[in-house]
Amino acid sequence: MNTSVDAMAMDAERPRTPRVAPHATHKLKLLLRREFWEHKGGFFWAPIWAGGISLVMLLMAMVVAEVAGRRAVSEGRMQIDGDIHVNGLDLSALTSHMDAEAMRNWAGGLDIAMFSWAMWPMVVLGFVVFFYCLGSLYDERKDRSVLFWKSLPVSDRDTVLSKLASAVLVAPVLAVAAAIVTMFCFLVMISAFALLHGANPLTLVWGLGSPLKIAACLIALIPVYAVWSLPTVGWLMLCSAWSKSKPFLWALLVPVFSGIVVSWFGLMNVFNLDTGWFWRNIVARGLVSVFPGSWYMNDSVREHASSHINNPGDFVNAIQIGKSWAIFGTAELWIGAAVGAAMIYAAIRLRRWRDEG
Repeated sequence: MNTSVDAMAMDAERPRTPRVAPHATHKLKLLLRREFWEHKGGFFWAPIWAGGISLVMLLMAMVVAEVAGRRAVSEGRMQIDGDIHVNGLDLSALTSHMDAEAMRNWAGGLDIAMFSWAMWPMVVLGFVVFFYCLGSLYDERKDRSVLFWKSLPVSDRDTVLSKLASAVLVAPVLAVAAAIVTMFCFLVMISAFALLHGANPLTLVWGLGSPLKIAACLIALIPVYAVWSLPTVGWLMLCSAWSKSKPFLWALLVPVFSGIVVSWFGLMNVFNLDTGWFWRNIVARGLVSVFPGSWYMNDSVREHASSHINNPGDFVNAIQIGKSWAIFGTAELWIGAAVGAAMIYAAIRLRRWRDEG
């Protein structure tokens, strides 16, 4: 008995190490991990499935083209210059007749095809981020899980900012990774097709295409997307935090109905602006900014890009990183970002008391 009492006395006298509060970055990392695992299907699997479906469609197109070509040859309808046949198409003989300008256009067309296949996961990204933001603060109130999360030592600010970072950083990074993988798988399939038809894929495909430049361009678009998408992300999260039911209808109908009212009464004429400006800079900016490439709604960016594309060979030069970041020099980007930040702040304030089911 005395031994236990002495041990307790020694424990009481022993200096205790003060508990250190978890670092803010550690909490953010845990919150981001929580968002990822709760929405892994949208963030991780949806872009992969989109890229996979596009590759399956490419394979089906190759098979159909091969079958149609062989059928045409068997019927005597496919012959070029007496020596080039689609029955075992000799691509090396075909490309030997192309001059330097034709090869440049071929390379540009190949780059456009690579970029187009890489866009499949990016298009899915827009839908994933849209519906993720729309349910980010509403779903936790709907299933009452917000009461559990509020019992933890995590502030409303940290929770909302983790959801914001998941929408504008985590989801785009994963989608870009899936896009790059899809692009290289596309190149492998095209290379196999060229190899089966007598061409050297190292010179005809990999030597002429610019996959590394396109991959760098896709990576460089992540910060552009993060800033440009803030108005839509902020609006959707505000609707998610505010609406008691049907946040999708509120998020869609409020801007669309406001556009209809402005168009009906011609209110923009007071500011010497047409109604198209309102639909493009208010309605569309608040609803579709989460879709990659929507920044081409900006007149200066669209004119700057289109003025550099006269033929397929100019495509890579038009999507260089410097030209992609030209949007950072526009007031529209930063005004929209400021409005989006204000709506995100309002969503944080609303979450502090909006916890009813």
